[in-house]
Amino acid sequence: MCNKIKNLGKDNFKSSEIDLKRGSTDEERETGRIRELGEDKKARLSDVSWTDEQWVINLVWPYMLKANKQGGWNFDITAVEPMQITKYKPGGFYAWHTDGYSDSLSAYNKPHDKFLHGKVRKLSMTILLNGNYQGGEFKFVHYNKLENEVETPDFKNAGSIIVFPSFIEHQVTPVTKGTRYSLVAWFVGPSFK
Repeated sequence: MCNKIKNLGKDNFKSSEIDLKRGSTDEERETGRIRELGEDKKARLSDVSWTDEQWVINLVWPYMLKANKQGGWNFDITAVEPMQITKYKPGGFYAWHTDGYSDSLSAYNKPHDKFLHGKVRKLSMTILLNGNYQGGEFKFVHYNKLENEVETPDFKNAGSIIVFPSFIEHQVTPVTKGTRYSLVAWFVGPSFK
């Protein structure tokens, strides 16, 4: 199954982009934040491809439901965004970041897309599609008073799945050997109140 997902992106990989904008304007604090996408090779170095194949959605959805319940989050999830197949070649990484803030300012303004319009990212999922690489560790950071604690989950085998709230800071360390492939999914719902 991992190879089948990996093959969905094989001819469509492009350099990844991130939100380059820092902070919000006074107007955006009232109307919603506007993203400015672009490349930043100091923050992220990877290639991405996209899929919204229904069979992949059907595959990942039950894992999200189980994690949402077992994690005690019970977030109101209504849809999943198009999913990202990510390829990290040697030297590839993604510096510390969050996938979303889940607040009303982060809501998608996409009136043409009934699944995303007015919704925010609430849960993120990463599925490793291979395990024959070195480096490329997935890490979380937790802040406690004036110190932070970095956690490296046991997450190295093909088919391993991790689900977490999208506002938790995380990273992928540089790959040192081989190529790391993953499927990333973001589950959305109404902003927290």
